[in-house]
Amino acid sequence: MNRNLISGLLFLGAGSAIALTCAFTNPKTSNSMIDTMTNSEAKSFEKPDEVRTFPKGRLELINIGGATVGRGIFEPGWRWSTSVMPIAKTKSCEAPHFQYHVAGTLHVVMDDGTEYDLKPGDVSILPSGHDAWTVGNEAVVVVDFQGMVDYASGVHKH
Repeated sequence: MNRNLISGLLFLGAGSAIALTCAFTNPKTSNSMIDTMTNSEAKSFEKPDEVRTFPKGRLELINIGGATVGRGIFEPGWRWSTSVMPIAKTKSCEAPHFQYHVAGTLHVVMDDGTEYDLKPGDVSILPSGHDAWTVGNEAVVVVDFQGMVDYASGVHKH
């Protein structure tokens, strides 16, 4: 594969730096994932492949291009530890998430104590080990590109 490499330093202040190396593939010679796709496909959450419901929430799943994308809708008063924990049977959410936040405010507390208030327009990566709940009177809507395959199913593959 023909690659052009660009290296550089990202300065973080106080003398800290991280070395970055970015590889850009030549589209004429690469065999990246995009190049191996053979079919176009479009789906809508208006017609999900699967819907899972739980107290004060639901999950809509779409299977597309060999991946599963989930739209989580969490009503005011929803909290993972009271709505989904009884299904998951774990002390905290073990599903890792890569989410785009569409509506509402989601408060997340990681097992290490780190906290976030995630709002519309935010993108988050949340590893296993967290609790979360809605804040205020607006439903939270997230689109998750990673962690919803087994979410609220009672199956644990993470």
